[in-house]
Amino acid sequence: MNTTEFLSIAEAICPQRAAIVFEGKSYTFSQLNERTNRLASALRGLGVARGDRVALLQVNCNQCVEAYFAAAKAGAIYTPLNFRVKGDELAYMLNAAEANTLFVGERYIDQVNSIRPGLASVQHFISIDKKCDGMLYYEDLLSSSSPDEAIAEIGDQDTTILMYTAGTTGFPKGVMLSHNSFAIYVLENVAPPAPEIEEKNILTVPLYHVAGIQAMMAAVYGGRTLVMQRQFEPKAWMQLVEKEKANRAMMVPTMLKQLMDHPDFGKHDLSSLKVITYGAAPMPLEVIKRALDLFPGVSFINAFGQTESASTITALGPEDHVISGTEEEKAKKLKRLSSIGRPVSDVEIKVVDEEGHEVPRGVVGEIVARGPRLMSGYWKDQEKTAETIDSDGWLHTNDMGYMDEDGYLYLAGRATDMIIRGGENISPEEVEAVLHSYPKVEEAAVIGVLDEEWGEQPRAIVVLKRGETATAEELTEYCRARMSSFKRPRSVVFVDELPRNPMGKVLRRVLREKYGKP
Repeated sequence: MNTTEFLSIAEAICPQRAAIVFEGKSYTFSQLNERTNRLASALRGLGVARGDRVALLQVNCNQCVEAYFAAAKAGAIYTPLNFRVKGDELAYMLNAAEANTLFVGERYIDQVNSIRPGLASVQHFISIDKKCDGMLYYEDLLSSSSPDEAIAEIGDQDTTILMYTAGTTGFPKGVMLSHNSFAIYVLENVAPPAPEIEEKNILTVPLYHVAGIQAMMAAVYGGRTLVMQRQFEPKAWMQLVEKEKANRAMMVPTMLKQLMDHPDFGKHDLSSLKVITYGAAPMPLEVIKRALDLFPGVSFINAFGQTESASTITALGPEDHVISGTEEEKAKKLKRLSSIGRPVSDVEIKVVDEEGHEVPRGVVGEIVARGPRLMSGYWKDQEKTAETIDSDGWLHTNDMGYMDEDGYLYLAGRATDMIIRGGENISPEEVEAVLHSYPKVEEAAVIGVLDEEWGEQPRAIVVLKRGETATAEELTEYCRARMSSFKRPRSVVFVDELPRNPMGKVLRRVLREKYGKP
C-alpha cells in the first residue's frame, strides 16, 4: 500500500470527522482530502513530475500535512526541512536534494530570500502564510486548481520522503524512505478508522523529524483527529489537551519533564489522555517513574527508532510500564523501564561485535536491524550507504547496547561515545543514570577525556537543580559507592545547561569540543 491511501481510506469512512485542529481552525477529512487534491493538481500544473523533490520549511501546521500528501499524490518526493537550521545548511540541503519547489513559512521568507541566488534547482517558491513578492501564494494555488482526485503511478518501494538527519557532525545526510517504510509499520500497529470511535492525537513533535511523520501518518490512517501545535510549549500544550480532550500524545523525554516541572502542572484537566508514546532520546529512569505516578491511567509506550529505520523498531509496551507483582517482579520491571523494549514483529534485530558476529545475551555490542521498511539508502551517496547497510541487508544503527535473557534491549551509548579506560568499556549512559539519581542533579552527560596513562577517563558535565550546590568530590564519591570504581567520573564540570538538538538529544560532540581537553 502507498501512503496516499491512508487519507483516502479515512476520508471514505469518516469524511465529516475533524482531521486537523490547528490554531482555532478545523479541517474535516473530506476537506483535507480536497485541499490535498487541489495542491497536487497545482504542483502538476507547475511542472512537478514523478520523482521531483518538493521541500517545505515551516513549523508544524496543517499545510505540512497537506504538502506531504499532495507531493505523494503527484508522485513527487517530499523533503521536510529542519526549520532551526542556518542559511548555509539550508542551502546545502536544498541543493543536495535538487529540490525544484519550496514551500516557505512566513517567518523564514527573509532567510530563504537571503540564500535564493545560490539555490540553483529551485524553480518555484511558494509562500504558505501570506502573499509575498517573488513567490506564489499557497491559497491562490488551491483556489485555482481542481479538487478532483489526484492519482499517480506510485510503487510501494518508490521513495516518498527524503528526510535529512539532524546533522550533529558535518552536513546532514538525506535518508530515502519509501511508501513501504511507513505503510508496513502503520498497517501492523494501527487499527483502521471506525465510524463510532473517535480519538484525538496532540502532535508537537516537529514534522521534519521521523517521529513526527510517523505519528502524523498513524493518525491519518486511524481516522484520528490531529491537534497540532506549531512548537512545543508546556502551558499551551496543557491548554490544548484540556480544551480538545486529546487522547494520545507523542513526546520526547525533555517535553515530558518540562510538563511535570511546570508550575501550572496540576492546574489543567489532562484526564482525557489515555496513551503517551515517548522516544527520540533516552528516557531517564527517574522521569518515567515520576510520569507513571503523575499520569495515572495513562498507557505509556517507549518507541525506539531512527531516521534510517523510518519508524519504530523496538517498543516497550504499556504492560511493561505496570510495576506490580512480587518484590522480585517489581525490581525486574523497574529495570526494564530503562530499556527500549523488544523488537517489533516485522524487524529482525541482533547485537554484534566489531566483526559482525552476534554476541551472547548480556554482552554489549552494536545494535543492527533488518527488515523491508528500513531506508533504501542515503541520497546520492553510495559510499555512506554501504557503510551503514551491509551486504546482508543489516542496518548498522551505531547504537551500542545489549539484549537481556528475555529479549529486552538496553542502550549503552553510541559507538562513537563509548569510553575505553584501560581496556574497559564504559557506557556514558550507565554513569549518567547514577548521576541522575543524585537528589541535587538536574541533568548530566558523560564524555571521555584523553589520559596518558589510561587512554581515556570519564568526565561528567553536570547541571545542578536550582538553588543546590555540590562539589566534584561529592558526586564522584556518590558514583563510587554505586558502580565499579573504574567507571566513576574522574572530573566534573558544572554548567547551567546541556546543549541539545531539536529533539532533546544531548550533543556530545559539542561537549567534547568544549570540555574534552585533559
